[in-house]
Amino acid sequence: MRLKNIPGSRETIAASELVIHEPEKLKGKWSEEFGRKAPLAIEIGMGKGRFLMGMAEQNPDTDFIGIEKYSSVLLRAIQKLEAKPRDNVRLVRMDAEYITDVFAPGEVDIIYLNFSDPWPKDRHAKRRLPSRQFLARYDSFLKPGGRIEFKTDNRELFDFAVEEVNESVFEIKAISYDLHADSVMSEGNIMTEYEEKFSGLGNPIYKYILERKKA
Repeated sequence: MRLKNIPGSRETIAASELVIHEPEKLKGKWSEEFGRKAPLAIEIGMGKGRFLMGMAEQNPDTDFIGIEKYSSVLLRAIQKLEAKPRDNVRLVRMDAEYITDVFAPGEVDIIYLNFSDPWPKDRHAKRRLPSRQFLARYDSFLKPGGRIEFKTDNRELFDFAVEEVNESVFEIKAISYDLHADSVMSEGNIMTEYEEKFSGLGNPIYKYILERKKA
């Protein structure tokens, strides 16, 4: 369940220097924001930031952008980053629908999608982050050779995501229907808050890695 309406969350976000408030102005210029040329990874729907912060710590030579729609959730990520600052992390509050307004062609190396909202009603399928509509958006700014990594505990969403790949320019390079039992794909895995919760209940975690099809 998402956090709801924490009083003052929007004001705190607006005042935070850790949040990029006009990300569209950095389209094609994210390397200038970080002050270096480095691989750029984004997590869409970053939640409270556990995965993002862990990845940033594990990969200091990569720059990370966490994108979150909900102010009350983003507030928790801000608090984490304030407690343990990292120069290679920036945060953005926005709806993923407008993601192409923020990144230029070939600007992003890796896209992480973790425990995304399943939008269970069929009429909302195009809102799901691993849908063909979103895969087309990602293709517009992902570098050649870049990849998309998706994790979830929701089997119906995962099956949907796998089917959607067939309608995209991507192909599955690796897949697991029980990530934590997969010694290869689980190597270096950093759990999100949801992942720890659901795997602790005995739920298998599903993951795929996509790359663009070769011509």
